[in-house]
Parts: sequence; C-alpha cells; structure tokens
Amino acid sequence: MTTHTMSGPSEQEYKRRIHAWTMYDWANSAFATTILAAVLPVYYSQVAGASLPSASVATAYWSTGLSISLFIIAILSPILGTISDIRRNKKPFLSIFLTLGVIATGLLVLVDSGDWILASILFVLGRIGFTGANVFYDALLPHVAREEDQDRVSTRGYAMGYLGGGLLLAINVAMIQFLPGTWGPRISFLSVAIWWAVFSIPLLRVVPEPPAATAVLEKGKNVIAASFDRIAETLKDIRQYKELFKLLLAFLIYNDGIGTIIGVAAIYGAELGFGSTELILALLLVQFVGIPYSLIFGRLPSKGEARRNFYLAFILLNLVALPVGGILGSRLLPVNAIGAPPEPYLAEDGAVGQGLYASADASIEQVGAWEGTLVSSDLLGSDEDITYLTSVDPGASLTLDYNGADLVLTFATGPDHAAWEVVLDGAAVIEEDSGEPLVIDTYSSMDRYGIQQTITAESAGRHTLELITVPSPDENSSGQLVALESIEVVPPAPKSNLLLILGMLIGVEAVLLGIAFLIKGLFTGIAEQLDTKRSVLLALLVYAVISVWGFIIQSVIEFWFLAWMVAVVQGGSQALSRSLYASMSPAAKSGEFFGLFGIMEKFSAIVGPLIFAFAVATFGSSRPAVLSIIAFFVIGGFLLSRVDVDEGRRIAREEDAQLLHAEPNA
Repeated sequence: MTTHTMSGPSEQEYKRRIHAWTMYDWANSAFATTILAAVLPVYYSQVAGASLPSASVATAYWSTGLSISLFIIAILSPILGTISDIRRNKKPFLSIFLTLGVIATGLLVLVDSGDWILASILFVLGRIGFTGANVFYDALLPHVAREEDQDRVSTRGYAMGYLGGGLLLAINVAMIQFLPGTWGPRISFLSVAIWWAVFSIPLLRVVPEPPAATAVLEKGKNVIAASFDRIAETLKDIRQYKELFKLLLAFLIYNDGIGTIIGVAAIYGAELGFGSTELILALLLVQFVGIPYSLIFGRLPSKGEARRNFYLAFILLNLVALPVGGILGSRLLPVNAIGAPPEPYLAEDGAVGQGLYASADASIEQVGAWEGTLVSSDLLGSDEDITYLTSVDPGASLTLDYNGADLVLTFATGPDHAAWEVVLDGAAVIEEDSGEPLVIDTYSSMDRYGIQQTITAESAGRHTLELITVPSPDENSSGQLVALESIEVVPPAPKSNLLLILGMLIGVEAVLLGIAFLIKGLFTGIAEQLDTKRSVLLALLVYAVISVWGFIIQSVIEFWFLAWMVAVVQGGSQALSRSLYASMSPAAKSGEFFGLFGIMEKFSAIVGPLIFAFAVATFGSSRPAVLSIIAFFVIGGFLLSRVDVDEGRRIAREEDAQLLHAEPNA
C-alpha cells in the first residue's frame, strides 16, 4: 500500500484559510437573523400575506414552507455529501447552494402586498440554499483546521456569525424605521443577498478543495450509485461508528432543547407581557454578547491555553451571579425600572376590567341594527367557530365601559364592508400621524379575518369606547357591513429602564471578571480536566439552570439577565458540538457524515416545539413548558457523558487511512 506524504500549508497560509472559512459564518448569518428570525416572518404575515383570510393562515403557510425546505434538504444532504466525498465536489456543491440562496433572497425585494405565493417560493428556495450550503461548509472544517485547533476555529466561526448577523440586522432595523412604505424590509432582503454573496468570496477563493476519497469509487461506476452504496455501507456498519452515532443521538436530544429555547424565547416574553422593544433588543443583546463568550468556550478545551482556569472561573461565576442578580434586582428595584407586572385593571362601578370580550358579550351595549354572523373555523385557523357582530345599519354603534388604557379591536374586512368612527370618552380619537379623527376602514377587495387595531387612552382609568358605523372612505366600496370579533382590554404593560438594566449587567460582568482573576488559581485542577465533551456538558448545565429560571421569571430585568446567560453558552455549545463531531468523523467522509449531522439538526427543530406545545396545551401556560425543556439537557447530557471520544477518533483515523491510502497517525 502506498503511503502519501503531504506537506501542510505555511503558518501564514493556514491562518488565511481559517479566516476565510470563518468569514462564511459572518456572511450567511445575515440570512439567519434577517430572513429566518426577525424581518421576513413579520413581513410575510402582515404584507405578503395581506390577501390571506387571516394572520393565522399566513403563519400556517409560513410554517409549511419551512417544513418543505427542511424536508428537501434532509433528503438531499447525505446523498450530495457522499457524492462530494467521492469526487472533489464540496466547494462546487457549496457554490451551487450558495448561489441558489443568494438569488432567491435577493428576489424577495420584488415581494409586495398580497404576494404570498412568490414569497413562499423564494423563501423555500432560499432556505434550501442556506441549509444546503451549510452542510458543505461544515464538512470543510476538518480539512481547514488541524485537530487540535478545531474547537477554537469552530467557535470563532460562530462568533463571526453573531457579529455579522447582528450588524446587518441592526442596519436593517434602522432602514425599516426610516424608509417609507414596504421599502425598508424589501431593501433589507436585498442587503442580505449582497452581504451573503460578497463575504462568501474569501471561502471560495482561499480554502482549497479537499482530496477525494477515490478508493471507494470503482472504475466506471456511477457516482450516484456509489454514493448510495456507501451510505448503505455506513448504516450497515453502524456498530463500527458506535461512539459517533451515540454522539449524534445525544446531539439530537440536547440540541432540540437549545433550538426550542431559541425558537420560543420571543413568544414566551410576549406572553409575559414584555414589549416588542424589550424583546427585539434582547435578541440583539444575545447576538453581540455571544461573540466573546463563543471565543471563551472555544478556548476551554485547549491544552495550550494559559488562561483556561480564568475562563472557567468566569463561566461558573456567571452561572451563579446572573440568576441571583436578576432575581434580586426584580425584588429590590422600583417596579417602573425593572418591568415587573403592574397591578391588573379590575372591574369597577359597571366598567369591565382587563380581559377579552366577545362581540356578543353582555358587557357591550348595541344600538341600531346588528346581527350575529357565524364564521367558519377553517377561515380563522381556530378550533372553534366565532360569532361576529355585523352592523347592517349606518349609524349603528357599540359601546363598552372599561377600566384600563389600551384596547385591541379584532375584526374582519371584505368587499361589502364599511367603516367605524372611533369615539373615546365622547371625543373622536385622533391619529398621531395625520392629526385627523381615526376611522377604521374595513373595506378590502378580499375577505380577511383577525385584523387588529389598538386604541390607546391618554391615561389609565375608567373610559367609554364607542364605535359608530359610517360609509367606507374607499371609492370602490358601496358596502354597509362592519364585522367585530372581540374587544380586549389589554393588561397594563410592564415599564422598564433598559439603560439601567444594561448598566447593571455590564457592572455585574465587570465585577465577575475581577473576582475570576483573583480566584482563578482555585480552578486550575478542574480546568486541566476539561476537554471538548466536558465543555459541552458544562454548557448543558447552564442551559438546565436557564430552564428552571425561565419557569419562575417575572420581569424584564430577569428576561435580560436570562438572555445574557443564553448568550454565554449558545454559540459555544453548538460550535463545540460541531468540532467534536468533526474530530470523530473520517475526514474522507466529511460530506457524508455532516449530511447526517445536518439531518439531526433538522429533526431537532421538530420534536422540542411539539413537546413544548403539548405542555402548553396540558397545563394552559408556557411556564411548565419552559421547565419541561430541562429534560432535553438532562437526557442529552447523560448520553453525551457515555460517549468514548478517544475511541471514536481512533476509528475515524483508521477509516481515513484506508480510504486515502495513508497510514494512520500514531
């Protein structure tokens, strides 16, 4: 058997390749933040899906598109990954999916009101491009970084992703605020495509194509048939890769918990009554704070890192100080500073308190000709049919006496609908933008349900709302109908001083850095025992604390302290999982095995949210559901602790030696 000796790149070239590889995380994270998380979901519901029957239908179509894209890439990734191993095709396949994602994302600039079909198609294609390119990007890691550097390089990639995705998201939020109409979001989508394409160039130019595993392809054999043969052989010989597949199973479970926390954090915060500003800024906080902590976690397993004991002390101090600081702050600081729930609005002297009042509720007085209309649950995306009160008499009115400040009206629009004048305490409500009396026009060319309008009183207290039917100001309307589903007296919103909370967080971290420096010597022995697996287990311990704390959280200050705690471990846990998997996978089969890794990541986006939804349905609250996530970290952590990493790495080296005609390293 011939032994190949290959000289590695110079140190300068090695660093160039690592920088180019990590820059792709900077590039594609713009898609993750702007397209997947922050901007496109809202734009799809409110603008692209404006012609759909309701916002819930738009959400269902969005989720369907997400599922379709994940299913397609889950089928393709192991097959294409295997082909990329047999031939020198990792970078060409990455380029194909990158191009698909960039073009589809850029074309989202064409999506305007009612273009939900176009938006759905482009989103599915963009998601396939994003996820497919990631399979081959991850598969390059064991070829770019030396084994002893893979933890550090992987976490550096995540840190670059946090920074790049966060910066462009901040720019896009500013554009959305200042550009007129729908141009803010649409230009944001185009900016993601440009950002993604431009910052992918270093990877495509600098990182070389890895060698092909030519030993597994017989002369004249079809490459697709060979790829299926090798996948079948790998699955048949699963006992040979027992440790690697144990790691995959553990990753599937604990990453499910991580993904669930990421996915439900904003919804959970909204359920607790926190405002959109607090939630969006908390998302940006995680993006930027995650940068240094990802780098710190990447250095924990490094035997040559002189500051490991200091980093470990700092992480462990955060594990204790953040929950204690957040809880104490919520108990000791003024309510208006920390965002704690204010006293509820209660019913008094014939005025209703906070709550949701159906249109046929006895609390709502009706004047003029109104009748009940049964609306199909299929249209509303609801489990129950809903009765709307429908005015058939111009000048008819509804009156509600209430104790509170903000009201949310939920109603339907359609081609035969008219409008309402809104009167509060005997005076017309004035729109801030135009200075004109507020008229809610319910005319539209297509039927749509679940539309909402917020009415705000100048101060909390007892008020009288009156809705008076008037003709629609739209010249295309000749209808007389207006349909009201419900009126909600919104609970008082928590008030918080975000600058004070951020200042406290920075102050706490500064103190912890000082303490960690003073007591770092106490952690030298423990730090020397840390390897990649134990560092991931440490991150899962922090996540378990996050689940318990999330169960009892009450205020904005706790939510921000909790978000900071998520930032401590989010990037590091996922980056170290990637590098650990890379070190236990045969480099010659990196495409195939990272295809399987990608499938596990996709499945881990399914089970956790389903269990979360089941817990919510069972207990009627998200609090027990948040607590239930701890099971993923306990079970996944236990399975990870049973993985023999050294044995997995030995098998990978032997497999590489066989496939690449090289002797295994001693």
